[in-house]
Order: sequence, then C-alpha cells, then structure tokens
Amino acid sequence: MTEVNRPPRAGGWTRLVTARPRLSLLVALLITALAVVAGSDVADRLTSGGWEDPKAESTYATKALQREFPNSQPNLLLMIDAGDTSVDDPGVAAEAKRLTGRLAAEKGVTGVGSYWQTGAPALRAEDGRQALIAARLTGDETTMNATLDRITPEFRGTHGPVDVKIGGIVAVRHEMQTIIQEDLTRAELIALPVTLVLLVMAFGSAVAALLPLVVGVVAILGTNAILRGLTELTDVSIFALNLTTAMGLGLAIDYALFIVRRFREELSAGADPRAAVATTLRTAGRTVLFSALTVAVSLAAMAVFPQSFLKSIAYAGIAVVLLAAAAALIVLPAALVLLGERVNALDLRKLFRRRRAEGAPAREEGAAWGRTAGFVMRRAPFFAIATTAGLVLLGLPFLGVKFGSADDRQLPASAESRVVQQHIREDFPGTPGGGLEILAEGRATEAQYAAYKDEIAALPDVLRVDGPVVDGDAAYFAVQPKGDVVDEAAQDLVHDIRAQAADAPFKTSVTGAGAVLVDTKEAIGGGLPLALSFIAVVTLLLVFLLTGSVLVPLQAVLLNALSLTAMFGAMIWVFQDGHLSGLLGFTPSGSIETTLPVLMFCVAFGLSMDYGVFLLSRIKEEYDHTGDHTAAVRHGLQRTGGLITAAAVILAVVMIAIGTSRVTNTKMLGLGLALAVLMDAMIVRSLLVPAVMRLTGRATWWAPAPLRRFHERFGLSEGESAPRATETETGTATGTAAETGTGAATQTETGTETESGTGSTAPSATPASGKGEEGDRDKASGADPESDAGRQSDHDKVEISG
Repeated sequence: MTEVNRPPRAGGWTRLVTARPRLSLLVALLITALAVVAGSDVADRLTSGGWEDPKAESTYATKALQREFPNSQPNLLLMIDAGDTSVDDPGVAAEAKRLTGRLAAEKGVTGVGSYWQTGAPALRAEDGRQALIAARLTGDETTMNATLDRITPEFRGTHGPVDVKIGGIVAVRHEMQTIIQEDLTRAELIALPVTLVLLVMAFGSAVAALLPLVVGVVAILGTNAILRGLTELTDVSIFALNLTTAMGLGLAIDYALFIVRRFREELSAGADPRAAVATTLRTAGRTVLFSALTVAVSLAAMAVFPQSFLKSIAYAGIAVVLLAAAAALIVLPAALVLLGERVNALDLRKLFRRRRAEGAPAREEGAAWGRTAGFVMRRAPFFAIATTAGLVLLGLPFLGVKFGSADDRQLPASAESRVVQQHIREDFPGTPGGGLEILAEGRATEAQYAAYKDEIAALPDVLRVDGPVVDGDAAYFAVQPKGDVVDEAAQDLVHDIRAQAADAPFKTSVTGAGAVLVDTKEAIGGGLPLALSFIAVVTLLLVFLLTGSVLVPLQAVLLNALSLTAMFGAMIWVFQDGHLSGLLGFTPSGSIETTLPVLMFCVAFGLSMDYGVFLLSRIKEEYDHTGDHTAAVRHGLQRTGGLITAAAVILAVVMIAIGTSRVTNTKMLGLGLALAVLMDAMIVRSLLVPAVMRLTGRATWWAPAPLRRFHERFGLSEGESAPRATETETGTATGTAAETGTGAATQTETGTETESGTGSTAPSATPASGKGEEGDRDKASGADPESDAGRQSDHDKVEISG
C-alpha cells in the first residue's frame, strides 16, 4: 500500500513523457518538421468531386459515355459573347470557328463542337448574342485542372469582335477548389488570434494559454501530412481539408484545455510537477483518450457509405482526432513537466481584476456553475420538459428538407464559371451538357431505336428526345426534361425510364444530374441504418465502459441526438429556404446537398459526445468518491461547466471562421457545426443533462449484476485523483459546491438542501453505502466510509498505474 501523500507511481506513457520530457519534445519537433514538408502540397492534390456512388447505374453510364461518346457529356463550355452583334455575323462566326479549331488542337481536349459547326439551337442564346463552344477535358481531376490552367489564359478575354468566358463542370469545380483554399487560409488567420485571446481569458496565464494553441498548430500540420498521405491511397475531398483542419485545431485545444486545467489543479493541491502530470494523465488524460475514441467512432460511420467524399472525410477525420489526442497526451505533458509552476506565469487577468479586500474569502472556482446545477435540479421537471420541447421545435423545419445536388450556385455571384452557368440557365433554350442521357448497349435496328425514342418521348415531363447517336453496338439518347434537371419531376422521369428498361430491345443505363441525384439518395438511404446503428452501439458500449451504468449511455445517445436538432432546423430554414441569405451572402438553391446532413450529423454527434464524456467522467469520479448522486452531478458541472463552455466557444470560433467561406456548402458546414457545439454546451450540458440525471436519481448508475462484473473487469474510468483531504485543505471544490463560509450546499434526492462542512468528501474505491438514495452496494473494502480511518484505508487500497 502507498501512503496518502506519496506521489502515484508512473507507468506506460506517463513514464515516457515525464522521465525524458526534453527527448519527447525533440522527437515531437522532428516529426512536426517532417509533417510540414510532407503536407506542403496537399491542397493541390485534393478533389472537389466524390459525391457519386461508384457502383451506381449513373456512374457506369457516365464512364461508358465518356469512353464511347465524349461529345455527349461536355465538361468545358466557352461562352462566346458577341456584344450588340448577332453570333451569326460573319466576323463573329469566323472568330468563333478559329477558336473552335484552336481548342480542338489542344492536348487533353476532345469532343469539341460549337454552334457554328452544328447549328444546334441549344447552343445559341435566345437573344442571339451568345453561343457556346463545348468540349470535354480528359483524365482525372488533377489532370483536367492542369489542362484548364494551361488553356484558360489562351482563351479567356477579348478575341477580335467577341469576348470569351470559361464555364462548365470542370471550371465550376476548379474555381470552387481555389476559393475554398483561399478561404481556409483566411479562416486560419481569423481563428488563431481570436482563439489566443479566448484562451488567455480562460486561463489568465499567457503561458498556459499558449500551450493549447501550440498543440493545435501541431495538430493542423499533422493533419496536412495525413491528408497528403491519404491522397496516395484514395481520392480526398477538398472539404476534408477545411473540416479536419478545423477539427484538428478545435479538438487539440479542447483536449489541451482539460489537461492543463487538471495539471494546474494538482499543482495547487501541493503536488510536484511530475506527480501532477502523472495524476493528470491518469485522470483527465484517460478521459481525453476515451473522448477521442467516441469522436472517431462517429466519424468512422461515414466509411459505410460508398461516396468517396464521405469515405475520405471519415479516414482523414479519424486520423486527425487521434493525432490531436496524441499531441495533447505526449507533447503537452512533456512541456508541463518542464514548465512546472511557470505554467501560471504572466497572469494577464491581474491587470483587470479588482483587488480583494484583506481577509475576504477567495471565490470558489466554478461556484456559479454549481449554483446553476442546484437551481436546475430543484426544478428538474420544468427544465427537462422546456428544453426538450424547445430543441424539438427548433428542429421542425428539417421535416421539409429537399435533397439536391451541388451546382454552380455554391459559388459567389461574381465567379466567372457561375456567371456562365447562370447565363445558360436563364438565356439558352435547354441545358447544354445537362438533362438526362440514356446509354443503349446491344445491336439494334433503326426501327427499334425509333420505337424506343417514341416511348421515352411519350413519358410525362419530357420536353424532347435527341438522338440516337450510334457507334457500332452502342448508342445514346439525350433527354431534356420540361423543368429543372434535378427537380422532383426529373427524378420521377429517371424512375420511369428505368422502369421501361425490361421492355427495351437492348440494355439501357441512365445518367445525368437527375439520375446521379436519384442514385445518391438511394445510396445514402441504404447506408444510413448501418451507420446509425454503428454509432449507437459502439457509443453505448464506450459510455458503459466509462460509467458502468445501463441508463447513462442511453441518456448520452438520446440527449446528444437531441442537441443536433437546432443545427438541422437551421440548415433548412437558412440554407434551403433562404432566410438570412442576404446577410450571410449566398444564393439559396431550394435544396440541400444529399451527403451534407450525413457529414454534419456524424461530426456534430462526435463533438457533442466529446463534451459529454468530459462531464460524465467528472460526475462519475465524484460519485465514486461520495456515493451522493445529486452532489456528484452538481460537482461535475461545477468542475467542467466553465471549461466545457470555453472549449465550445473556442471550437465555435474556429467553425465560424470556416463559415465565412464564399462557398455555400462550406459556409453551411462551418456555421451549422458552430451552432450545434454551442447548443450542446450551453443548453444540453448546462440544463438538460443535470435535469434528466436528477429525475433518474438512483437508477442512473444501475446495472444488472453480470454487467457490473463485466465493468469491474474491463471498464475504464478516470481513476483516483489526489486525496480529498488535500483538496479540502487547499480550498478546491469537493463533492459538494461551497455556497457559504465553510459549509457546502448538498441537495438530497427529495430536493431539499442541507448544510455540510465536510460531508461526502471521503474518497473510496466505490460509493459508500448508507447514502439514502443508493441503498445497498458492493463495497471495495470493509473500511467504515464515515471514519477518517476508513477514508485513509480506502485511498491506500487504490493501485496507481500509468
């Protein structure tokens, strides 16, 4: 057995970072330097696509048409503007034909055609002043972007009597990628200084405030290297750079906040730096690791969907979460050992703090949060019902969600490729490069092709059918819907065409924007049950391993899901319906990109669990010490409420900085996640959790005997902290929140408050029996929990290991 004041034994990674802290920091510095080099060109290797299901019918048809009929799906459009002259003017026509020939001669360009070659009405504006040259760039996205960068300076601008603007899918995606990279750099420049100010406000000490920021920068640099490595294995979306950079910075700061806060607590209790780090890693460190696992689980659920967009964010997200945790658990503790008491240096709050009168008692840290918890629990039914009803009400707009596809309207109105696409949408009779395409494979006669064409033309909502264009045993038809190419009517048309496939004399496959949307919705719908089940089951297991309770994991999952309602409601009310679009600077399209709700749910759920784990672990730690459920909830909120709120505000700042992007989906992602984080920290953790836990009372920690034994053998916990006697002597918070003088207001299960000067502070391996609400309980030792000797004995029996 150890003596009460003997520092805990260090083991595992604790010994690693405390025994040779300088070596640990040197290794971390070398790895970070390598990460800078490895991730330097990551932005150039990311893609803006990946929204499609690679196994879908539309994906197969798209690839086949690209291979067999490159003219069928142009991805590059040159809009020729003749000004006040007609595009049929001889001088305009001559210059346009010359440009068409030059484009056809460019390497990496195929399928070049123009209005002046074909005379197709769909390629000429209705007022006759603009017309199009259509082409297809070949290769993967990186190759197409390189080709576009090469030819754009040669064709954009004024050429004799005409002006040329560049559009098409390739131009839209390339411009989106460029804008996102620029916006990310600006977001980092906004977020870092604001974050530093908030950290100084949270810690007071400039030295302590810089530590989380250093960990965050390490996480960002590591993120870039991880993304660069992933690009060698799979396509990685440009959105992954935004999201994982924000998460890497935000989570690293969150984890560092908890580590530094606990370390300072242990120092103030009289521990030396090495012992303080050991206790910190054994308590807050375990919770950080556990929290990282819960976030990683939520992100991993995206890997069950077939879209590379979601898969790449899942892989990158898991990596960056674990990297942020590693930086907080290895780099930061080594720095804390070297700093010791100097972690409290440069307390800038002294400049603004009013001097306390001599002899006046010091304010207890987190007392306001303790009073808030007591107030909420005394009125638990009201707060439980009111907050639940309010969150449900905020989420109601999501019932009107309409799923769509991302298009050029994601870009700012001044973007050149959007200007071109907007002109085509408004001024051209049809949608060049849009509509639906039907690939027909198998030998057929002209009469069979004609009969099939008539059947398709007779379907509702078909404006016209062009084709067939035949090449050997393959042919394709171009179908123009009457309305928008991705509206409900166009999607119904896709289903109607596919329903006729069995009667066709050849094999048919449908593609086009409407078909891609139909297939994407089916892929998301098919993967959603598995993803949600995976998140729920693994989260329930992890929280059970942390708490040993059956009810707490269920509460955690349900309350976490409830905390996301405001985000989903705002997503529809703002970005689909267009409210506040003028203020936020975007163009609503009347729909939400199909994959984004999945992405935002997985990320927001993981971040909510992050804060939930920190709160629950502190409540559980106090409950194990005292066996007083209500006091434990109060103590947990008192100890973590301010810290969780500070962490949430800092993470929200990072997300809001991302939300300043000029690309609508990135704006929605950043602002939506910021709202979810703030609602979770300020409403759910502060009001709903204590109210619900007060209502569940003694049942909160119940588990059947087999599960109790399972938890005793395999469960995880923060473990024992410094002896409570020390905490009481130094004035830090114990299991009950000090309300006046030397007393502590403890709320009983009946809702009344009693005053206690020292009660319920005894640390023990398990909650003491005889606490009224808890009844009989298995004891870890035979010591009398009410006696000093019993408390000493119980503490001595705790075996400490890293």
